[in-house]
Amino acid sequence: MNDAIMSMMTRYDCKSSEDYENALKEIVQEVALVGLSRSGFFTQASFYGGTALRIFHGLRRFSEDMDFSLDKPDDTFDLSEYIPYVEKELAAYNFSLTVRKKEKTKDSAVQSAFIKGNTVQNILEITSSDSAVYGISPNAVVKIKLEIDTHPPLGASYQYLNAINPTPYRARLYDLPSLFAGKTHAVLCRDYKNRVKGRDFYDYVWYLQKGCQINLFHLQKRLEQSGKWDVREELTLEKLKTMLIDRFEKIDYDSARADVEVFLNEHDREGLSVWDAEFFSDITDKYLR
Repeated sequence: MNDAIMSMMTRYDCKSSEDYENALKEIVQEVALVGLSRSGFFTQASFYGGTALRIFHGLRRFSEDMDFSLDKPDDTFDLSEYIPYVEKELAAYNFSLTVRKKEKTKDSAVQSAFIKGNTVQNILEITSSDSAVYGISPNAVVKIKLEIDTHPPLGASYQYLNAINPTPYRARLYDLPSLFAGKTHAVLCRDYKNRVKGRDFYDYVWYLQKGCQINLFHLQKRLEQSGKWDVREELTLEKLKTMLIDRFEKIDYDSARADVEVFLNEHDREGLSVWDAEFFSDITDKYLR
């Protein structure tokens, strides 16, 4: 394995097979970003979501998927044009992974692709220690989804950020206020069905801890696109707080904790114990700005 990849693995201080699986996913995500950067992808698209926070802003939880958005609607955009660059970069670091675009079964502005490969084979490519894969099924598959919104809502702002692992590259991201707007939209509007996505609530707390301001205009445009806001009205901070507090009353917090704790270390899980409607309502009232 490439020295840069081995060096990246040392950051994780892996002690279990689960640690190695999470580390593998994140290293593969960063290699994929290098490929996208070299393809010119970021001249028209930006990175957002939990993985963007994790890699570029130090979010303390692991993240599975990679979310991107075009700058403006484009029906001609084709994600498959960029897949060869990702494949080339993964192969250059000796990963045995495939990248395939998912064929859409319904009309949607979102295009998807999956990076897939055998978990054990790729972990052993990074480390020769058999203990790294102890407990992992030999048939286990590492799978990372890439999604891009080709009809994005208006109002986001962007910034270019640099990274040096596994090699120097530059990516364009939503700026933090716009990222916060996207996460708040998820908190308000995601259909949780049988399991609450606690990762949304963990990230929401992270933004408040960082003192991030929220891009209200972009959030309003996201709500309008989802059919959750009257275009004739202006979204204000006070209206948003009211919407959030109402949402917090309807959340199953046991389910939320169960979802996110597998992406956290033991120390960070301790902070989940205070999660309830009163906690989220109080921090929203005090710190959302």
